[in-house]
Amino acid sequence: MTKKQDYQLLLKQAQALLDGEKDIVANMSNLVSLVFHSLTDLNGTTFYRNINHELVLGPFQGKPACMHIPFGKGVCGTVAQTKRSEIVPDVTKFDGHIACDAASRSEIVVPVFYQRAFWGVLDLDSPHLNRFDSIDEHFLLQIAPLIFADNDEPITDQQIVGNHLEAR
Repeated sequence: MTKKQDYQLLLKQAQALLDGEKDIVANMSNLVSLVFHSLTDLNGTTFYRNINHELVLGPFQGKPACMHIPFGKGVCGTVAQTKRSEIVPDVTKFDGHIACDAASRSEIVVPVFYQRAFWGVLDLDSPHLNRFDSIDEHFLLQIAPLIFADNDEPITDQQIVGNHLEAR
């Protein structure tokens, strides 16, 4: 199967797994586990929640993770500040990278929105360089918001206005 086909299957599995569950902690926990065990070459899959303009650790798979990340710091904090995905082929070349796991070599972070407001991020780390690309971004932007029970149609074509998401 191609990477795109793998993600299409993962998206369907995530939808089926979370269907009907309203508890966000249960949904975040199951989703990070599903992603971590379904995709290859990962050493971390983490939700960070926006609490009082700071990213706070949520459910994750992998080694212990950073518990608090200020907006604007590291890859996750940069995404929180810009509300735009970041694909980092080599974390050693990302100015201000926060090394929660020294084994991480590449990273992708996508913003997560709830009711059009910035809610947090989904962070995937890999021990391999150049692990992530636009296909990962495309599907992770669809998969991450499935944690919200009332989110029937994830928005993937987006325009950020302030802290809010608007469909184009």
